[in-house]
Amino acid sequence: MRLVIMGPPGAGKGTQAAKIVEKYNVPHISTGDIFRQNLKKNTPLGLKAKEYMDKGLLVPDEVVVAIVKDRIMQEDCKDGFLLDGFPRTAPQANALDEVLEEMDARLDKVINIDVAKDVLIERAVGRRVCKNCGATYHVKYNPPGREGACDVCSGEIIQRDDDKKETVVKRIEVYLEQTQPLIQYYKDKGLLANINGQQEIEKVFDDITQSIGREI
Repeated sequence: MRLVIMGPPGAGKGTQAAKIVEKYNVPHISTGDIFRQNLKKNTPLGLKAKEYMDKGLLVPDEVVVAIVKDRIMQEDCKDGFLLDGFPRTAPQANALDEVLEEMDARLDKVINIDVAKDVLIERAVGRRVCKNCGATYHVKYNPPGREGACDVCSGEIIQRDDDKKETVVKRIEVYLEQTQPLIQYYKDKGLLANINGQQEIEKVFDDITQSIGREI
């Protein structure tokens, strides 16, 4: 089972990814995680990526692809994986196809969690976190029992800088602009499953599993 999951910030992608890997017993491959692991272990690929990151530059596609290729060729991925955070662009998707072809493998499904922009903004801007223990809340959907205080440790609840409206709007716009060609790329290949992410968590997951089941 080789899957890709996509979704803008605030779409609930992380929640659904955790449920998918549990159900289908495949490793969850987050590009952020494998970057950190390569950097921590000072692997040749990690050091190559660090050269660009230290200069404040985007890591080139060929380095990102090499890091992903190295990960999906490991033993625990022989029966499949869930890719999260890659590919981000059509050229990266092309490169992934080439890597899979080398492995005599193919993607089974690309899951795109679709949520309206105004809903994404409301979800993100209303999010609050405990400064002390990291517990998360939402001013509308999941407020703490006592305003401004964490239910878990009584720590101070704050709004992170990256949850402020102007930052959230920019992140969503960049994501949508960057991934629109990617969505079309997988749609043309007949691999895309557009999932309504504005439903209850379990209904979203049910739609995902049904979409996978129809094709596999």
